Amino acid sequence: MSLSAHHSQDSLPERSGQLSEREAMILRAIVHNFILMASPVGSRFISKQLEYDQKLSAATVRNVMADLEEMGYICHPHTSAGRMPTDKGYRHYVDSINTESLSEEERRSIQNNLRAEPRETILRAASRILGSVSHCLGIVEIPQLSDALVEKIELIPLSSIRLLVVVSLSSDIVRTISLEADFEVDRSEVETITRQLNERISGRPLHIVRRHIKEFVGDVRPDHMLVRLFIDSAEKLFTEHLQHGDKLHIAGTQNLFRHPEFEKAERFRSIIELIESEEIIVHLLDNSDPPEGRVNIHIGREMASSLMEEYSLLTTRYRFTSAVGTIGIIGPKRMNYSKMISIVNHVAYVLSHIE
Repeated sequence: MSLSAHHSQDSLPERSGQLSEREAMILRAIVHNFILMASPVGSRFISKQLEYDQKLSAATVRNVMADLEEMGYICHPHTSAGRMPTDKGYRHYVDSINTESLSEEERRSIQNNLRAEPRETILRAASRILGSVSHCLGIVEIPQLSDALVEKIELIPLSSIRLLVVVSLSSDIVRTISLEADFEVDRSEVETITRQLNERISGRPLHIVRRHIKEFVGDVRPDHMLVRLFIDSAEKLFTEHLQHGDKLHIAGTQNLFRHPEFEKAERFRSIIELIESEEIIVHLLDNSDPPEGRVNIHIGREMASSLMEEYSLLTTRYRFTSAVGTIGIIGPKRMNYSKMISIVNHVAYVLSHIE
């Protein structure tokens, strides 16, 4: 599985050239053990762990760690003797790892749970499954609508001057819009006009309908006030933009509280603030721009958002009928990236192959 990664320009000191093999090995060991233990890693621990591969004294490891710290790959928290990775250290680690394959049981569980869902709730279910399996926040962005197909419209009179328009799109998206007329709606003609409108626009892409509505329905009773109201309301009826609150499904908030990074009260508040900031998450997803079949990884300060400094974001694309959306997880930087990449990729794959 291939990865696409976002890199940031860091202000940390940086030596030109790549890390030596020894430096890279010790950095990987620090990051790997920090992910496992959630506590700073000391030179003596690394020396013992690596003794079967390379016999390095604790003093040698300590010197390499000092160089890695000077280059900005690790940092020295408080008075602890151990080190922990910086965003730059995580980036080097992520760019060099291999993905961990999911077990057959894990793959089958994800597939069965998703396929058991009704189509109208499957995207919400995908966010819940992502959160549950990854122990992070599961994020599913509703598909981009520009290529969604208009499957059916319904015109429903609400009163003598108010009309409810129900626009059913592919990807199981339904949009309802209330229109107010400056004339009395003739209920006896609504059904006939609805049928004629569907004959001309059903099956066409949303953006095409919006731009060419007059060409498609101009010959349907062109002088009828209801048809004119429909044409004049095309920008509202067939907009590609979702309303606030309709753009994302987020699940798994309780999962973040279980990570030791978020036990303190101020970190607890940061999770709540993050979840309430839908527009920020949407902006990050839109900017991540991963191609289908690849996972993008953004770490901490790479996202240029104060809310995201303690998190990593993993995203990929999924295709749901004719529309494309973004799916991913938000979790602590100290996560099992190798496993998380496979989880995100597999959920996206299953979603994209729902029939």
